[in-house]
Amino acid sequence: MNTRVKRFVLPLGGAAIATGMIAASLTTAAAASSAAAPASDGLATTQAAALKTVKTWTAGNGKLLKAAAKFTDNSAVQGKIKLGGGDAAPDGKTGVVPPIGQEKVTPTKVKNVNLPRTIGKVFFMLDGKPYWCSGSSIQGKYHNLVATAGHCVYDVDGNRDTLDEWIFIPGYYQGKAPWGIYVGKSAYTHFDFANYEDFDSDYAFATVYNGVTAESWLSPEWKDAGRLGDNVGGQGFAWNQKIGQPVYVFGYPAGPHPDGDKPYSGHTPKYCYGKTSAAGAASAFKAEAQIAVKCSFTAGASGGPWITQYSSTKRLGYINGVTSLVGDSDGNDRYDFATSPYFDSETYAVYNLASNLASGPIAKPVK
Repeated sequence: MNTRVKRFVLPLGGAAIATGMIAASLTTAAAASSAAAPASDGLATTQAAALKTVKTWTAGNGKLLKAAAKFTDNSAVQGKIKLGGGDAAPDGKTGVVPPIGQEKVTPTKVKNVNLPRTIGKVFFMLDGKPYWCSGSSIQGKYHNLVATAGHCVYDVDGNRDTLDEWIFIPGYYQGKAPWGIYVGKSAYTHFDFANYEDFDSDYAFATVYNGVTAESWLSPEWKDAGRLGDNVGGQGFAWNQKIGQPVYVFGYPAGPHPDGDKPYSGHTPKYCYGKTSAAGAASAFKAEAQIAVKCSFTAGASGGPWITQYSSTKRLGYINGVTSLVGDSDGNDRYDFATSPYFDSETYAVYNLASNLASGPIAKPVK
């Protein structure tokens, strides 16, 4: 019997801010971040390769997109797992990068939780089969950055670095791409995840080209849809935050609970809300310093953003984690918690490298 914690991958599915604004927000972690060891790898490294990736996913009126399955490489831990006792802790001063996209909107109290426009589905190919995870647009200098789980970008089971034909579609729903398709250009994660599959660093930031759109995928003439952050905004980024703060966890759960119950379809995004706590160690994933939140998400939510200080009016906040694993803490065959890597100064160093790189268009502008 497989005793590994289940990886939960969720399907979901800003404008540049002044350099001085970023610098003012981030100077608190400058020294500590220099100790990090980012790893970088190419996705579609040329415009021609990017357009080929678009055509792969949209051929046959988006046949592969509709056929993609939730990414669940591993089975759930069997039996009860205790939370708490992990090593997650700040390694320096607290820091934030502000979100973009709704600067002129005044936050007001609302009864309902409005889902972020930034979230979407990450699609990729593995061993010739199509899969999806979750991700979110996140603030970056060139408004071209996606945050997701490391195992939704890097191939942790094969001998290759990154997964194939990687794209992000914000707001994806049953073959629809309301804000366009964004092909990944380059991927960034922690050295320990890329080389040792250490899930304490199970996060990745991917730069994407400008989006492309077409009136019909049956006979597409691709047009430039502009930059990701300009179209849907970008969540802020926060690191070295105090454990115990409330967060919203967004994702597209789709799989069944261990008892067979299947409460989610994976077609629409869902959310959990709760305070973070230290997660227990998951030795199969080399995870000793993750954080957890009580949540009934099932497989299909990996890579979804954990957002603190979330405003339902602006639909923006600060990404302070991404879903990595799900598990059952009381042994009743129901998933009741999700985990994320703890975002520290080394996470910021990886983010900072990715957030300062441009991508550019791959199609002609719309006339």
